[in-house]
Amino acid sequence: MTTRRVFLFEYLSAGTPDRCHGSAAGLHAEGLAMRDAMQADLAALPNVELSVAVGRSDSSFGADGPASTRQVCALVGESALDFVARQADLHDLVWVVAPETDGLLAALNEVVPPQRWLGCTGEAIRLASSKRATLARLQQHSIATPLDFMTDAAVRHWVVKPDDGAGSLDTRRHGDHAAALMDWQRRGQRGETATLEPWVEGDALSLSLQVHNDCAELLAVNRQRLAIDGEGAVSLIEVDIGAGDFDAAQRHAFEQTARNVCAAIPGLAGWVGIDLVWHARRGPVVVEVNPRVTSAYVGMSAALGRNLAAEILSAHEAAHLQTEITDAAL
Repeated sequence: MTTRRVFLFEYLSAGTPDRCHGSAAGLHAEGLAMRDAMQADLAALPNVELSVAVGRSDSSFGADGPASTRQVCALVGESALDFVARQADLHDLVWVVAPETDGLLAALNEVVPPQRWLGCTGEAIRLASSKRATLARLQQHSIATPLDFMTDAAVRHWVVKPDDGAGSLDTRRHGDHAAALMDWQRRGQRGETATLEPWVEGDALSLSLQVHNDCAELLAVNRQRLAIDGEGAVSLIEVDIGAGDFDAAQRHAFEQTARNVCAAIPGLAGWVGIDLVWHARRGPVVVEVNPRVTSAYVGMSAALGRNLAAEILSAHEAAHLQTEITDAAL
C-alpha cells in the first residue's frame, strides 16, 4: 500500500491568527479534544505519515509521539488560509476542522485541491454555514425544522443566534417574540448576521453520520445537555455519546432524517453532524447541519470498535479513484 501523507488541521488549537475573534476562543478545549481523537485514529494506521498542526504554546509541542507523526506550526504571522494552503502542497490528504463563522471553513476548503480535501464539498459547506439557508433548503424537501413552528400558537420561547455561529455561541432564548425581535434587531444594528426562530420544545439531540457517495450511515444518536441561565444564554454542557434510550420507531425516524438531509444537501461527505430536537408531536426537527467533525467524534471510534478515520480515508480515496476512472473513460 502506498504511503499517504496526511495533514490534520484543527483551527482552534493550531495557533494561527484568530479570524473568529473573541467568542470562538471558548471552544479551544473542545477543539483540542477533537484534534487529539482524530490524531490517535490516524496515527494507528499503517502507511500514513501524519502531520498535526499545533500552536507554539501548545503543551504537547515538541513532545515525543508516534514515529509516523510530526508536529507543524504556522510561520510567525501566517494566516490559517496560507498555512493550510502551504501544507496542502506538501501532503496527499488534508483533514480540516474549523468553525463556519465568518466563512472560515468554506475559505479553508477553497485553498485545498478537492482531491486532497477530506470531507464535504465547498458547496455543501457554504450552504450549511448559514443556518437560515440550511433550514430553508430542508423545508423545501419537507424535512421538519423550526420554521414549521413560526405560526404555532403553542410556541412559548424564541431563540436568536448567529446565522453562522459554531456550537451554542451567542445563542439566547427569549420568553416572547417581542424580546427576541429586539435582540435580533440590535444584532443587525451592530452588523451581525443573526437568525430568529421558534424554540422547539423537546429532547436536544445530535446525529453523528458517516456519509459516502451520498449514502448516510447513522453512527450514533447523542444527547445534548444544555444549560440556560437567567438571562436566557444557552450553553452546551455535555454530549452523551450514543444515548441508547430510543425505541425502534424513533431510531427509524432518525435514520430516515439522516438520509433525507443528505439527499437535500448534495456534497455532504465524511463525518457530518445534525443537531435536532425530538418533538413530542413532530418527531425529529432539524435545527442545523454541521459539515465537519464535531465534538461527538471524541470517543466514538472506541465506542463502536471501529477506526473511523480509516473508514473516512478509504471512502474518500475510493470515490476519487472512481472519478478518475470515469473521467478517463469519457
